[in-house]
Amino acid sequence: MPNNRPICVVDDDEATRDALVWLFSTRELEAVAFESGEAFLADYHPDRFGCIVLDVRMPGLSGLEVFEQLKEHSYQPPVIFLTGHGDVPMAVGALKGGAADFIQKPFNDNQLVDMIERCLSGDEQARTRWAAKQSIDTRLGYLTPREREVMKLIIAGKLNKVIADELDISMKTVEVHRARILEKMGVKTAVELASLLGGTDT
Repeated sequence: MPNNRPICVVDDDEATRDALVWLFSTRELEAVAFESGEAFLADYHPDRFGCIVLDVRMPGLSGLEVFEQLKEHSYQPPVIFLTGHGDVPMAVGALKGGAADFIQKPFNDNQLVDMIERCLSGDEQARTRWAAKQSIDTRLGYLTPREREVMKLIIAGKLNKVIADELDISMKTVEVHRARILEKMGVKTAVELASLLGGTDT
């Protein structure tokens, strides 16, 4: 699925902002520009942009400070840092903190756009996984504490009789809990439940 979300450019230099918006338009990529980190954050929503291009050094909030605030949201689009020569160590630190990449000024136009397109593609895939996890988390929220206990034992492959013994409840109660768990989680079998929750922390 193509990513139709615009690119966000955050840079205090007007010439750089205009050049980047124009560059992206030549590859039929929409871009929105902001002159400061403060202006960007005031208008930011995780679902709005498919990729964010951040200048490292800006008056007020730096690119790194903006990046840290983005992490407070439940989802963060890929972030590419634009750096001057002296900013490379900072950019490397940002990579360790989860940034997608960094590119030095002056940059190669094709290299930057190719990187952007990879980020847009990666963002769409990451959003799909994130949305699926959000859906699972919502369904898990419907479970009672006892249902969660029973569910963990179901996933572990325990039979109803074993679950009843471990939790000191009746077989009938286990059966009722099992039915409610499957219904709330939107699955029909214990195998489907285990597959749905594979890799998640229940």
